[in-house]
Amino acid sequence: MTGSHKGAVVPGRGGRLRRTAMFGLSFLVLLVAGAGWGYLKLTGSIDTFSADGISGDRPPDTSAGQNVLVIGSDSRSGENSGLGGGTGEVGRSDTAFLLHVYADHKHAVAVSVPRDSLVDIPACKKPGGDWTAPQQHVMFNGAFSVGETAEGNPACTQNTVEHLTGLRVDHTVVVDFAGFSALTSAVGAVPVCLPQDVYQRDLNPKRPTRGELVFGKGPQRVSGQRALDYVRIRHGIGDGSDIGRIKRQQAFVGSLVKRVKSRGLNPTTLLPLANAATDAMTVDPGLGSADKLLKFALSMKNIDLHNTKFVTVPWRYEGARVAIVEPEADALWAALKADRTIDGQDAAGTSRSKGAAPAPGKPSPTGPVSGRGIDVAVYNGTTVTGLAARAAELLRAHGFTVTGTATANSQDQTGTVVTYGPGLKDEAETTARLFAGARTTQSDNAGIQVIVGSDYAASPSAAPTSPKPETVPSGVADGARSADDDLCSDVSYG
Repeated sequence: MTGSHKGAVVPGRGGRLRRTAMFGLSFLVLLVAGAGWGYLKLTGSIDTFSADGISGDRPPDTSAGQNVLVIGSDSRSGENSGLGGGTGEVGRSDTAFLLHVYADHKHAVAVSVPRDSLVDIPACKKPGGDWTAPQQHVMFNGAFSVGETAEGNPACTQNTVEHLTGLRVDHTVVVDFAGFSALTSAVGAVPVCLPQDVYQRDLNPKRPTRGELVFGKGPQRVSGQRALDYVRIRHGIGDGSDIGRIKRQQAFVGSLVKRVKSRGLNPTTLLPLANAATDAMTVDPGLGSADKLLKFALSMKNIDLHNTKFVTVPWRYEGARVAIVEPEADALWAALKADRTIDGQDAAGTSRSKGAAPAPGKPSPTGPVSGRGIDVAVYNGTTVTGLAARAAELLRAHGFTVTGTATANSQDQTGTVVTYGPGLKDEAETTARLFAGARTTQSDNAGIQVIVGSDYAASPSAAPTSPKPETVPSGVADGARSADDDLCSDVSYG
């Protein structure tokens, strides 16, 4: 890996990830609208998809918690026409996340899978009854389009997620653009905050001119079509990537749910919300009746926002696509299968018992530094020529695998920083022990990156082995995002 690194903790930008506009809506449907269903007598308004296409070769149901696959469709068919969905009538997967509800029914984590992720798609059933041949190393969102129907193929996406994760999906929910617009209209004006003016070309980069102003800089409130436009913005805010947009949408979830709760959870406010939510969804047959849907919703009613975390599956760019990084992704799926939070704790937030074995590979803060099995990318955050190469030599001498060196976007880094993706906190702390005074901090990006600062240029020797490096608190488990994070304080906005 060579060249310029566009941002100290962002391994690239401009990748061809696409819209994840349904994330906030879908999560609200699952966590809040369920309360409204208690006031409704639902009769036949629940759309379901056929279970015939769900594979017979499924993972065993071994998780103590519950796994819910949520898919956002960007089809232009039906009421979605004109709302900014994809071109054509074929249903496409705009976003997808796997929501793991822990066995205590008070905690949850949502793992987002970027639509351009390269995965293996198992055999899937087409509308005519034929089954496709398995596909290897293809885009994840292609599973939803198998059969090329307007309603998409949720069963195929479920098969793909089960094949990818080894987790059994208990329920699958599909939400479309029309549902998003209707539900946010029912909620009312949702507060958002923009760091800069946003124009029409920020929504549609193919426009030859900047176009009219869509959103002015600063705090404001959005609903309906404007809410949909807001969550679809990619190029006008932050680093221009879809990963950055995912983080903004996660912040939008918190603002959306706070808005609902501020109006009070009563029949007057929740009936319109429940009606809109019901119309917005297509569900698996296991949720296809009022009783089943209500039971499912009530099982989630005690999940509070601050106990809900958001992560993206460990990833890296592979050309214009996204590769899922192993073994980090496997470690994440294993934690969910064992009903462990992503920081290795149980769902109640308490540490494991004293008799429990430590996590494999956990470093000793006083022993010699060994980087065996740890991959690291190194970036020069200074103007000192060759500093990244010097740090790479140090890392290799201690057994680390250096995946590449590059220049960071900013060359005014004073202190050396080690960033890490989900599940890599221990490895990052081992890495930081080689750099005196280095601090570690969680990143939304997969893998471990060392951004060397001027402190390393002044004293490029290995760090003492005894002090444990400072860890920058992220405020959530292992750096995951909490659903109640403040929208306008989100660093991804600027």
